[in-house]
Amino acid sequence: MKTHLKQIMLALTLVFTFASCSSDDDNNNSGTGSRDVKYEITGNYSGKTSVTYLEKGGNALNEDLTKLPWTKEFTAEAKSTGASLSASGFGGVAGQTLTGKIYIGGKLENELTVTANSDGIIVLSLTPYVFPL
Repeated sequence: MKTHLKQIMLALTLVFTFASCSSDDDNNNSGTGSRDVKYEITGNYSGKTSVTYLEKGGNALNEDLTKLPWTKEFTAEAKSTGASLSASGFGGVAGQTLTGKIYIGGKLENELTVTANSDGIIVLSLTPYVFPL
């Protein structure tokens, strides 16, 4: 089950990233031009959780969360097109929550809070941030 959730989250991250890149041609991004990225996940979810995110080179990485809060900070390389964050978990308790945040240049660009379903499963998938051209 854990392997399947990781594969699903990786696929969703890649799909959202490519879809957002092709649909962001209007250059109305509110970003500062900074490539300093900070990901953050907080909450009270107690199940087994893994996170998928785009790292500084633009590649998707998957990591098991061992405790909350979780953060990752880096400066994205020029070849990286954006920032993306998703997490999923199982074995938690219905009603528990996770909140994901993406900061670019210290500014909060995206935030989402989700709640575990009656089976204790949780899925958090933020809309990717695309760096301005």
